[in-house]
Amino acid sequence: MGDVGIDREAECTELLQGLIRNACVNDGTVESGGEERNADLLAGYLEGSGLDLEAYDSAPGRTSLVARIEGSDPHAPTLLLMGHTDVVPVNPDHWRHDPFGGELVDGEVWGRGAVDMLNLTSSMAVAVRRLARSGFRPRGTLVYLAVADEEALGEWGAEHLVRHERDAVAADYVITESGGIPLPSPSGLKLPVIVGEKGALWGKIRVGGTAGHGSQPYRTDNALVTAAEVVRRLDRFQPQARIHDVWQRFITSMGYPPEITEPLLSADGIDEMLAGLPLGMARQFHACTHTTLAPTVIAGGTKINVIPDVVELEVDVRTLPGVDEAAAMAELRDALGDLADRVEYVPVRYDESSQSPIDTPLWDTLSRVTQQWYPGSETVPYLTVGATDARFFRRDGGTAYGFGLFSEQMTFEDYGTMFHGDDERIDTTSLGLSTALWEAVATDLLTADP
Repeated sequence: MGDVGIDREAECTELLQGLIRNACVNDGTVESGGEERNADLLAGYLEGSGLDLEAYDSAPGRTSLVARIEGSDPHAPTLLLMGHTDVVPVNPDHWRHDPFGGELVDGEVWGRGAVDMLNLTSSMAVAVRRLARSGFRPRGTLVYLAVADEEALGEWGAEHLVRHERDAVAADYVITESGGIPLPSPSGLKLPVIVGEKGALWGKIRVGGTAGHGSQPYRTDNALVTAAEVVRRLDRFQPQARIHDVWQRFITSMGYPPEITEPLLSADGIDEMLAGLPLGMARQFHACTHTTLAPTVIAGGTKINVIPDVVELEVDVRTLPGVDEAAAMAELRDALGDLADRVEYVPVRYDESSQSPIDTPLWDTLSRVTQQWYPGSETVPYLTVGATDARFFRRDGGTAYGFGLFSEQMTFEDYGTMFHGDDERIDTTSLGLSTALWEAVATDLLTADP
């Protein structure tokens, strides 16, 4: 693996620690996030390097920062490197180190956001600053976006910018989270590139009942008891697997023997195969091939001695390419069975699945430059099962991928379990690799002759 330089690694480590310590926690409310703290930190870091900087506020405290190096050719492509600055809430009691301490322990930076995705946000900033200071003058334009509110579906971040500040962020090519984890396979090392993502159908199931005294529960219409059955049915529901084109290309490229490849590409055989896989991989592979329905939040009841008459259950439904809102609702009704007509569904938000083409100059650039660090590796398409800000740019006509470059210390299994999980951390070698990657990608894509 090629040398990336100790200065990149150290610089990115220090910046990442600062972003983690700012604790820009997004709980989904407009008052949360406080991303202005990270925007201010990044602006201070980037100032004086020759970059054009502009901050955009969508709501009080919800600041996104844009930095750009304007290209010399208005007909050349624009590349946007996009990292979000907010993080999800955390339970400190479940961590071995302070989740907002940004501690460096045995070559790893610990903290909420170290994986999702402050590591890439910081490495992108370091790369853009290094390029600007070196006098980088590309044909195409390079834009860096440190965006707010990704962790709550982007209403106060990327969605706001694309709708109201489009000229500042419009791009032909976008790179954001979360691919690039080295994945060993029988046919060599693979580097997954996120080319699409599942859709999100968020809503509430409102369960009604009849109030009564808690001392007389016999034959009562207890909304909480009905809600418990709703949760049980959602948990046990087994939707039909769907073998879409991204999944087919991914599995085909892995070089697995036929006895593994064939069931993984079979809508009838994949579920049995998943049962024998490591847990992290099984969860990923299941989500990549199924609509998922997850009950996540429940609220109801007024007092310990009152039978509850209303309970609300929040449900996170994720849809595959080709599955629209109506089809997802049909699967939800199938899961509920005869309870579907006894409860009320209240929609909260729907985002359809999105996907970018693979046959693009950006794909060629990623495949080419990664050989510097992983000779003989192959970039392979993959679907992320969560939502990213890439979807807003795909809908705006751009090609958007999720990528980064990580050391082989970061496994597919560990990466998946740390996303929104406990003991989130990133090795500093990966920070240096991603920083070097962004410099190479910008140079390869934006300076090429037409």
